[in-house]
Amino acid sequence: MTALPEPSRTYDFVGIGLGPFNLGLACLTEPVDALDGVFLESKPDFEWHAGMFLDGAHLQTPFMSDLVTLADPTSPYSFLNYLKEKGRLYSFYIRENFYPLRVEYDDYCRWAANKLSNVRFSTTVTEVTYEDEVYVVRTAGGTTYRGRRLVLGTGTSPHLPEAVRGLDGDFFHNSRYMQNKAELQKKESITIVGSGQSAAEIYYDLLAEIDVHGYRLNWVTRSPRFFPLEYTKLTLEMTSPEYIDYFRALPEATRYRLTQQQKGLFKGIDGDLINEIFDLLYQKNLRGPVPTRLLTNSSLNSARYENGTYTLSFRQEEQEKEYELQSEGLVLATGYAYAEPEFLTPIHDRLVRDSHGNFDVARNYAIDVTGRGVFLQNAGVHAHSITSPDLGMGAYRNSCIIRELLGSEYYPVEKSIAFQEFAV
Repeated sequence: MTALPEPSRTYDFVGIGLGPFNLGLACLTEPVDALDGVFLESKPDFEWHAGMFLDGAHLQTPFMSDLVTLADPTSPYSFLNYLKEKGRLYSFYIRENFYPLRVEYDDYCRWAANKLSNVRFSTTVTEVTYEDEVYVVRTAGGTTYRGRRLVLGTGTSPHLPEAVRGLDGDFFHNSRYMQNKAELQKKESITIVGSGQSAAEIYYDLLAEIDVHGYRLNWVTRSPRFFPLEYTKLTLEMTSPEYIDYFRALPEATRYRLTQQQKGLFKGIDGDLINEIFDLLYQKNLRGPVPTRLLTNSSLNSARYENGTYTLSFRQEEQEKEYELQSEGLVLATGYAYAEPEFLTPIHDRLVRDSHGNFDVARNYAIDVTGRGVFLQNAGVHAHSITSPDLGMGAYRNSCIIRELLGSEYYPVEKSIAFQEFAV
């Protein structure tokens, strides 16, 4: 049977954006005969944090948090099947490390994406309207896609603090580290601003070669300390259906307060890496003082750029003191933030928001007035806590979305996994 041309075809759903979460949904819906969906991605191929493919950098979740396994362990799109097809399954087994390398995970996602028939790369969405009970998705290439439902997976973008908005020079966000590393290491001084895993990986990478290039190296964070990622098993139970139920039922003000308090549960530094940084500092210090500084409790208030040098003004929050650092190189490991896509403007009145102006993400991940028409991947920490960005919960969320799309449960959705009780 020949498929209808796009303007004449109405899909059950249209997925916009193809990060790991929507890619997982694409893999899980591909074999479902009762669902006809399509996924649109502006990039020419799958890409996941390519600027942070440092040697040895790995995921902070085990391989079972792949695109499909926790929903369907028999799926042909599993990470283990990827390894088998690549001829590396026994090597991974002998390695005895559950955490895939970051570059390996990206290659796995590319492998999965290239197997799918429901993905359209190089397709930039410009506008979404709602006409005759159907979402009409228009693209830059002139093609129109029609879907009864939408699944938004545009993800988050690099966040730059207000202090550097409009700043001149060649500073960059950590998402572009690898392509800028060589030029960065030619400078006499480098400052990294940020406190998470990316900042730690870059600091370790630059510290390892500090003797070769002879630069001074600063690492500054506004956090009170270099927080490790909390990864104990009872804490991991917070990535569970029970905790979503508990968190979602809390008052909105309480949820937003917890969102700030829980950052260390998903934005902290791998504990082993923290220890490796200390050991490297100790080793290098044997030959004399290392030209490096680690500064905490320091908020970046302003920055200026003159004659190839940045003057960075910080405030030490506990001491309530202002100080400055000068640096030729500047790397901002300042995280990612969600920005609502402009193409949603025509359907603004169909999307529900909380008192903070963010999407009011329902328990079933819907964000529209019907409660079953538009679904959101990630970008819901304020509503679903640390489960929102967690790779391991992606398959669970997609199982829930598929249940909503079908009206019945295709992949069994686990409802109780935690030993502890979150609510009284």
